[in-house]
Amino acid sequence: MNNSFTLDRRHGKIMGVCAGLSNRTGIDVTLIRVATVLLTLCALGPVGVVAYLLAGWLAEG
Repeated sequence: MNNSFTLDRRHGKIMGVCAGLSNRTGIDVTLIRVATVLLTLCALGPVGVVAYLLAGWLAEG
């Protein structure tokens, strides 16, 4: 398991955030993607989208 969070653009669908989280935590990337979508739709709304984009932007640099 990797100790730092980095984007995984090779296995990513949009920016590689979920694939990077999967590499970092060892959890299946499909579970992370489903949880991200459900949280965004049911609880977070636009805040979830902004947080996703912010995580992608911050991890890129």
